[in-house]
Amino acid sequence: MRRFLCVLVAIALFAMACSSAAPTPTAAPTAAPAKPAATTAPAAPTKPAATTAPAAQPTTAAAPAKKTDFPVKGKSIIIINPFAAGGATGIAARLVGASLEKVLGVSVEVQEKAGAGSQVGSTELAQSKPDGYTLGILALPTVNTLYLNPDRKAVFNRTSFEPLVGHHIDRGMVCVKADSPYKTMKDLVDAAKAAPEKIKASTTGLLGANHMSILDLQKQTGAKFAVVHFDGGGPASTALLGGHTDAYFGFAADLDRFIKSGEFRSLGLMDKEESKLYPGVKTMESQGYNLYWGLNRTVAVPAGLPRDVYDVLSGAMKKVMQDPEHITKMEQAGLELKYTDPVEFSKLWAQIDETIKPLMEVARNEQK
Repeated sequence: MRRFLCVLVAIALFAMACSSAAPTPTAAPTAAPAKPAATTAPAAPTKPAATTAPAAQPTTAAAPAKKTDFPVKGKSIIIINPFAAGGATGIAARLVGASLEKVLGVSVEVQEKAGAGSQVGSTELAQSKPDGYTLGILALPTVNTLYLNPDRKAVFNRTSFEPLVGHHIDRGMVCVKADSPYKTMKDLVDAAKAAPEKIKASTTGLLGANHMSILDLQKQTGAKFAVVHFDGGGPASTALLGGHTDAYFGFAADLDRFIKSGEFRSLGLMDKEESKLYPGVKTMESQGYNLYWGLNRTVAVPAGLPRDVYDVLSGAMKKVMQDPEHITKMEQAGLELKYTDPVEFSKLWAQIDETIKPLMEVARNEQK
C-alpha cells in the first residue's frame, strides 16, 4: 500500500513538473515574432530599438572618409612627354613634376616618348595601367588630329583619356631668325607666293595644329610653303637656328627663350589679342591674316582610374596651379597658366573635336 502511494505521489510530481514546463514551448512562439519585430523597431520612434539603429551609421559614413592609400611612399609617378625633349611640353612636364613632388611627397619622373607627332607617347599613355602612377601632358588640338585622322590608325580616341585639369595655353606664333630678310609676316607670305615650295617652314608634326595653321594660311593667301615636320618644338627650333628652315610655325613657349635671347624674331601671334608675355608682338589678325591657332595643354591620365585615386591627383593638380613658385616659373618659360576644371575641359575637348573634323579632311586632301 505504501509503495502504491509512493507511485501516486511520483506521478503527481511528474505531472506538476510537466505543467510548469509547458509555458516554455508556448513562450517560444511568442518570443519568435519578437525577432522580426526588432528589425522593424527603428520605424517606431518610441521603441528603444530605434535609438540603436543610428549606431550602424558611423561605420557606413566613415567608409568614404578612409584615407586612400595613394600614392605609396617610395613609388614614383611618371609623366609622359609625347614630344622630344627641349620643347614646351617637356618644360611644362618638368615644372608640373617638380611641384607635384612637393604636394604628393613622392618622386615624379618625366619620360620622353617622342615620335609620330606625339602619337607614340599618347599611345603609351592610353595603354598604361590606370593606377595613378602614369600621367601625361597632352596638347589639344594635336592629340585630336591623331585619332580623328583615319590614316593614322590610332589605337586610342577621346574616351581613352581623362583630363585632371586644363593646365595652360600656348599661343601659335611664327618666327624667323633674327638675321632673316623677312621682317614682317607679309614679307614671308609674299616670298612663299613668289617662289612656291621654296620657303621652308617647320612644324612640330604632320597634321598637327601648327601644320594646319600653315595649310590655313596657304588657303587664305595662295602662298605655298615647303613644309618640314619635326617631332617636337626642340628639333624644329634647332632647325631654324641652324638655317635649315626659313620659318617656324610653332607655339610661343617653344620659341620663348630664342626670342628673349635675340636669336629669333617673332612675326606675329595667331590670336585676336596680344600677349602680356610678348609686348609689341602683333597679332596675325591685325596684319590681315585670320589665323587663330594655339594649344590647350592638359595633365591627363588613362581612362579607368579609380575615383579615389583620380580625386587625389586632380586635387593635387589644383594645388600645383595655386603654387606661387609654379606660377612664376611657368611665366618665365613663356607658358600662360589657365586653370580649367575637368568638367569644363572635357567640354572644350569635345568642341575642339567638332572644329577639327572638317579641317582634318581638308588637311588630308592637301597631302594627297
